[in-house]
Amino acid sequence: MDLEQLVASMPFAVHTGVQLDSATSEEVVGHLDWDNHRTTAGNGMHGGALMTLADSVGAVCAFLNLPPGAGTSTTSSSTVFTRGVRKGTVTATARPLHAGRSTIAIVTELRDDEGRLVAQVTASQAVLSQAVLGP
Repeated sequence: MDLEQLVASMPFAVHTGVQLDSATSEEVVGHLDWDNHRTTAGNGMHGGALMTLADSVGAVCAFLNLPPGAGTSTTSSSTVFTRGVRKGTVTATARPLHAGRSTIAIVTELRDDEGRLVAQVTASQAVLSQAVLGP
């Protein structure tokens, strides 16, 4: 799959403006631009928008680490927000922490235009066999 196909497989990511910049099993990079409709009180980028970016980029990383024919489903996600974003672009970089037969753990860092950490997200995903996924 190319980058556009990977994003297109996640309609919510498309709807919210998530873009992928690069994707390998070792590292996935994507971004989301600040926009007024993605803000909360105080004009900061909404935490839900940031989580959408992190979850989408992390999901692609997990997908690229799956065995053939398997699927994945998030089982947990933990976020530490470190600063607000009031302009520019947030870049997410996801890397596998663990890619096993039954679980995949992904760490995603979100950074602002100045390279400052905005949030860190650690997500765990179950590896689902074709039998669980169905036809």
